[in-house]
Amino acid sequence: MPYQIEPFQQTIQRAVSCYGAGLHTGRTVHLTINPAPVHTGIQFLRSDLPDRPVIPASVEQVSQTTLATTIGEGKRAVSTTEHLLAALRGSGIDNAVIELDSHEVPIMDGSAGPFIRLLKTAGIHRQRALRKVMRITRPIIYTEGDKSIRIDPYSGYKITARIQFDDALINEQQYSIEVTPERFMKEIAKARTFGFVEQVEHLWQNGLALGGTLDNVIAIHWDRRSILNEDGLRFDDEFIRHKVLDIIGDMALLGSPLLGHITANCSGHGLHHSFMKTIIENPHSWEYVTFKKNGDSLLRQAVRTTRGSGNRFAPLFRPLGSNISPQPVCLI
Repeated sequence: MPYQIEPFQQTIQRAVSCYGAGLHTGRTVHLTINPAPVHTGIQFLRSDLPDRPVIPASVEQVSQTTLATTIGEGKRAVSTTEHLLAALRGSGIDNAVIELDSHEVPIMDGSAGPFIRLLKTAGIHRQRALRKVMRITRPIIYTEGDKSIRIDPYSGYKITARIQFDDALINEQQYSIEVTPERFMKEIAKARTFGFVEQVEHLWQNGLALGGTLDNVIAIHWDRRSILNEDGLRFDDEFIRHKVLDIIGDMALLGSPLLGHITANCSGHGLHHSFMKTIIENPHSWEYVTFKKNGDSLLRQAVRTTRGSGNRFAPLFRPLGSNISPQPVCLI
């Protein structure tokens, strides 16, 4: 079946709020997702700071990738962004301002599921401006030792990921998915973060993961054959599904939907960041596409607009034409 992509930018219909504990501080965080005008992208607003700084969700803003992805610098930063960004990208939201009163996005249940439910309550609003889509035209590969991630040209958005652990519970897992809103919500959004019990204990001793509980982390038993969570796993392969969730969330920092096939081997937040920088540094391997009315079939309405530049990574959208088709465009 041809891959369908919405040609217009989207935001939410109304503001929605939630609260929950920060993973590392354990403090309660209040968060509101607000609708935003076209071309805003995803932005975080720190309402707890006097100057209420706004931090764009951009790869150029990444400052830390240990345990989670942090954007911004010093006090003007937001951490643990990946689950919320995955929910926004997985739902097809291009523009939103996320207001929060702490430096951490609440961990909720350790997945993107609660944010998906929040976005369903908010509703999706199609806006009268065109999307830009990053289309991969040549393979791009990044490797660190035995870990690697690559993206190949592909007429859709596909992720194939693999993990390998030396234990009986996880061992080797692989998952491949065509990332659409429907499949993201069904197969990926509910997959929770995980960790080994002794790692969590070590973090506690160092003043970290203070908000981590069995309600938001899959805790792998010392015997490596079971988990401590009484409700068990949500999927038999929940571990690799969560890794796919993290990839989607981190790759959202590129600022636009992707057309390409990502293949990741034992990747993590640090590898994702280095890979995104590699993409930016290879502008000959990708281009932006958008849509226009040209009298031909919808299939031919994907046109080149702006080729990337390693020095200027924020090309403008094309202005809205007078007769844009409101139907999803099929890319095959």
